[in-house]
Amino acid sequence: MTYPIQIVFRNMERSQKLEQLINEKAEKLERVFDRISRMRVTVEIPHTRHKHGNKYQVSIDLSVPEKDIVVCQDTNGDHTTAESVYKVTKEAFEACKRQLEDYARKRRGEIKTPAASMPSAKVSQMFDDYGFLETFDGREVYFHSNSVVNDRFEKLCVGTEVSFVERMGDEGPQASTVKVKAKVV
Repeated sequence: MTYPIQIVFRNMERSQKLEQLINEKAEKLERVFDRISRMRVTVEIPHTRHKHGNKYQVSIDLSVPEKDIVVCQDTNGDHTTAESVYKVTKEAFEACKRQLEDYARKRRGEIKTPAASMPSAKVSQMFDDYGFLETFDGREVYFHSNSVVNDRFEKLCVGTEVSFVERMGDEGPQASTVKVKAKVV
């Protein structure tokens, strides 16, 4: 491992077997994303209950570039056994792995921007196979007929409201994806 891992036990005895499990799971997380800079795993019994058994709680706090991922998992049910702590540790690492996979996909650009967060504009000029959008802050953005979703370029007209994804082209801003917001007649 290239990062320090800190394992903390609270209100319970330190367990070599559990530490080994945590280290194995931490190594697997490093295979998902190799730029983890810090990890802290806390295994604890938050409240001691002598009549109903103890509940275990496992918290994982890890740092990756520009983000901290925090997972907290605990045992369910009134009665717990010594094996419950291993089960809840595995569940916590699985939840952490899913968050780390999502983060890695987002960093690689595999997660697309939802249409709801795309900026809006109106078509300001139309030509044979391209046009221009005017954003609500007054900028002009070029778009090609291939950028229009569902091949509806020929049905667009000046004034049509659209949402778009902006990229920097060779000659300035251009829309790589254009979606019509209202029905085009």
